[in-house]
Amino acid sequence: MKNIKLFVLSFVVILLATQFLAAQGDMITAADLGKKLKAKEKLTIVSVRKPADFKKSHLKNATNIDLKKLVSDTEPKGILKSPEDIAAILGKAGIDGKGLIVVYDDGKMKYAGRFYWILKYLGVENVKLLHRDLKSWQAARLPITKAPTPVKATTFTPNINKSIFVDESYVKAHKASAVLIDVRPPDEYHGTSTKPVSKGHIPGAKNMEYTQIMKENGVLKTKGEIANIAKGVGATGDKEIILYCGTSTRAGIVYFAFTTILGYKDVKVYEGAYNEWVVNNPVEK
Repeated sequence: MKNIKLFVLSFVVILLATQFLAAQGDMITAADLGKKLKAKEKLTIVSVRKPADFKKSHLKNATNIDLKKLVSDTEPKGILKSPEDIAAILGKAGIDGKGLIVVYDDGKMKYAGRFYWILKYLGVENVKLLHRDLKSWQAARLPITKAPTPVKATTFTPNINKSIFVDESYVKAHKASAVLIDVRPPDEYHGTSTKPVSKGHIPGAKNMEYTQIMKENGVLKTKGEIANIAKGVGATGDKEIILYCGTSTRAGIVYFAFTTILGYKDVKVYEGAYNEWVVNNPVEK
C-alpha cells in the first residue's frame, strides 16, 4: 500500500512539473540559466536594453542589440528594415541564430517580446525570454558586469517564416474573418489620447492592451489567466489571430504569450501596424 501511495505521489509530482514546464514555454528562469552557464552550455545572451543602460551593467557575456537600429529611417515610422539588413546587424553583434538564444530587456517585457518575434520571423528556432525578476537573478547568482563584451562578428542567415508576418493587403483581405487585436491602451485605440499618436483603430479590431497579460510587477500572468483575457476578445486556439499596435513593438510579447504559453498555432503580426494603415486607410473610434 505504501509503495502504491509513493507511486501515485511521484506521478502527480511529475505531472505537475510537466504542466509547469509546458506553461513556461519559451520562458527561462534565472535559476535555469544559471545552471546552463555553470555547465558551460553553448548559448547566446542578448540584451535589448538601451545602449546607455547596457553600459552601466549587464549579464556577463551578453551582447546588446539596439532595437532602433533594426527599423527603417523612412516613413511610416517603426517599419523593420529588410531581413538581409537585420541579419547583417545581428551578425556584426556576434549572433548567428544557432543554438539557444536568451533575450532580456529592462523588465517591461515588450522589447524582449519584440525581439523574440523578430528572431522567430527570421527563422530562429531556439529562443527564450529571461524571467524579469531581478531578485531571482541575484538568488541565482547570475554574473553581472560593466565590462564590455568581446564580440566576434559572424554570419546570420535568415530563413524567413512567412506564416507569422502579414502586410496591409493581407489585413484588408482577412480582417473580417480573423480575430484582429489592437494591443495599445484604450485611449490610443479610441483615438482619445492626449498625445497625437492615434486617430482611432483599424475597423473591426478588438482592443486588448498588452499589459493585461502581465502582473503589476511586469511578470506574465498564468496560462489560465491569459487564456481568459484572450477569450474576452474572441481569441481562441482554433482561430486565426492578427496582432498590431502603433509599430507592432508591443504586439511581440502578446505573440509570445499566445504562441508559447497558450500554444495557439495561427498567430500573426501586422508589422506595418497602425502607423502604416492610417496613411491610406480609414480608421474608426
